[in-house]
Amino acid sequence: MASRTVSRLKAIAKYSAATAAVGATVYAVSGAFSTPPDHRATHGPPHPGRRFFARSPLLTEASAASADAQFVGGTDPPSRKQLIERLKASTEENPFDLLVIGAGATGAGCAVDAATRGLSVAMVERDDFASGTSSRSTKLVHGGVRYLQKAIMELDYEQFKLVTEALHERAYFLKTAPYLSYQLPIMLPVYQLWKIPYYWAGCKAYDILAGAEGLSHSYFLSKRKALESFPMLKKDQLVGAIVYYDGAHNDSRMNVSLALTAVEHGAAVANHVEVTALIKDSAGIVKGAIVKDTMGGETFRVHAKGVVNATGPFTDHIRQMDEGAESKGIVAPSAGVHIILPSYFSPRHMGLLDPATSDGRVIYFLPWQGNVIVGTTDSPTKVTFDPMPTEEDISWILKEVENYLAPEIKVRRGDVLAAWSGIRPLVRDPAAKNTAALVRNHMINVSQSKLLTIAGGKWTTYRAMAEETIDKAIQVFDLKPKGPCVTRTMPLVGTEGWSKNLFIRLVQTYGLDPEVAEHLTDSYGDRAWHVAANAEPTGVSWPLHGSRLSPGYPYIEAEVRHAVRREYAMTAVDVLSRRMRLAFLDSGAALQALPRVVEIMGEELNWTRERKRAEYETACGFLETMGLHWSQIAAAEPDAPAATKEKQVAGVVSLKRESWDEAVAGLRRSLFTVEEMERFRAEFGRLEKPAKVGGAGGAKKRIGVVGPKEVGRLLGVVLAELPAKEEFEGILNKAGLKNKNELEFNDVLEIAASIKEERSRKRQLELVNEFGGSRDGFSTVRSGGGV
Repeated sequence: MASRTVSRLKAIAKYSAATAAVGATVYAVSGAFSTPPDHRATHGPPHPGRRFFARSPLLTEASAASADAQFVGGTDPPSRKQLIERLKASTEENPFDLLVIGAGATGAGCAVDAATRGLSVAMVERDDFASGTSSRSTKLVHGGVRYLQKAIMELDYEQFKLVTEALHERAYFLKTAPYLSYQLPIMLPVYQLWKIPYYWAGCKAYDILAGAEGLSHSYFLSKRKALESFPMLKKDQLVGAIVYYDGAHNDSRMNVSLALTAVEHGAAVANHVEVTALIKDSAGIVKGAIVKDTMGGETFRVHAKGVVNATGPFTDHIRQMDEGAESKGIVAPSAGVHIILPSYFSPRHMGLLDPATSDGRVIYFLPWQGNVIVGTTDSPTKVTFDPMPTEEDISWILKEVENYLAPEIKVRRGDVLAAWSGIRPLVRDPAAKNTAALVRNHMINVSQSKLLTIAGGKWTTYRAMAEETIDKAIQVFDLKPKGPCVTRTMPLVGTEGWSKNLFIRLVQTYGLDPEVAEHLTDSYGDRAWHVAANAEPTGVSWPLHGSRLSPGYPYIEAEVRHAVRREYAMTAVDVLSRRMRLAFLDSGAALQALPRVVEIMGEELNWTRERKRAEYETACGFLETMGLHWSQIAAAEPDAPAATKEKQVAGVVSLKRESWDEAVAGLRRSLFTVEEMERFRAEFGRLEKPAKVGGAGGAKKRIGVVGPKEVGRLLGVVLAELPAKEEFEGILNKAGLKNKNELEFNDVLEIAASIKEERSRKRQLELVNEFGGSRDGFSTVRSGGGV
């Protein structure tokens, strides 16, 4: 025993010495990265003002309005119609300086950077802001702990520099839109004693590399403290935990804020405008694009001195417009699958990282917007408009999650509130000698016809990518900016009048539910006043204003009107998925809210009955890509058009009623319906038997137990078919009830739940195999990480 202890201590000493050496090396080298390079010196911008028509902080004097003013923003932003008229007004003689194609994180970042330098900017997006990868990320703003580990273990200096740059960008990110981003503690549970110094040194190196721009410092937790901080954690063999800090954010809201900031500084921005061809001059140089307004159907030309291709996974599509079919593809698409679980699976303010899953991937387990997001790393896929996660993907993630949770916590398929797949555009440099090799971070390429392409990267470094892209555009297109890049310190729309306590004033002024008020300030910043001003009376004593779209979430009807009037939302999907996050948080709740969203948008946009029907059906199709099973759509009974209901029923007409019930049951958060539970209670009360209770008189009293013989009759109340003898005995044994002669109500209920859950799981898989092949779209292999 003593020799084993000595050997263990020697092993710990060995790893401690090694990690200490690594930490010292990192500390020595990091000095060169503790401050930004000189060529990116910080330029503090003048006050950007509050008016939407402010072209640039260089061109507009600051507004003197009070930061406490309830109605910030001065004038309303230009309407989408006005912005499109500006796009159409461009000519060969009077072009924009830049046309940015794509309004995801990178494209919107480029538009903001260019507009705040005083350049005239146009930006168009085929779908909506953040409609692709930028809304389907892991929601982290991070340098990459695992990338640092790889850099150290492989002595990779380039990877080391990338981590350092990302850590600096993380700091800028959190400061420019503090209402949308925040620091989050993430726990690394440790189940082997020797890994404590290893993980500790790695996290300390991560802290050191961030320098003065770092977040809170990492720290060690004992086993007891770790379980106090994360009670759901599996405690067997747990020896402690390391907690480090990274950033997190609301990705699509961040993207919308970037687009609005670009508009505020004079950019002409239009979503749902698709590029159909590029315009070239007589010398073959790209000078704009032919675009189509997919909402109105009109086609027109947008002229510009230079064009930036920032279309993410669809980069090659635009490059082929430039170079033709012979253009070599540079995008290596990688899919990321994430699922959303209810809030009770994680503490509200603590995430978890599993650095080594069963197949070597990484899983993040993070609290986000009141629920829990779980996601893995990247896998090759195909580029599609609406990627879908498969049941296999979801099952794999659930299985990995259970490895870190206490054994009494069962994560069921019915606990998955939403699931989605995002496509990250990893890229190859066409100018490199080895064109098969992937670029580490991002790549800027200028074609012979001067189409400037920016691809790759991640959310954390969007600002640096945009700065580098606009620097290159100024050089290539000989542009004349009126000032330097100011995005490192320039606050985005919504930041100026925001504070963490702003929600209290909303509660006091409008009588909003505190949860709703806090959600509004965390989503809209100081623009929350606009939303609250449109909140309708609830008709109850409290809250006074703010009718919720879904009982379990803080989204209110006034947000739909705000999204249409001030944030360019044009479809129900725009609202439910990217202005609000309900589709990402709970696709079932989004389905329930959908009819009301369509009704409000119809009022705002004067939709016809046919358009409302089309919006409902399109949104249902989108929710299916968000993990909502078609059986749930068919089982729903919203105020949908008759044709939609007929379409729903047509997809399941061949199923037997009992098969349908079993399939739907597995997708519910509760295994039993109210009716089933009532029948079960009534039958148990009829069968529970009397027993002698103390005293010489042998008084009898009814108590809540039944014998083994009555169990079968009880199960028949909630099960279409009783289990076979072997299956039944196996379930009893697993539940520890095999040798009990008297079973309480909850004992029998647990048996029924186990049987029902297993049957619904098997039936779901059968239904997926039977009907899954007919679904449109490409089903991705499991992955995650996003951007």
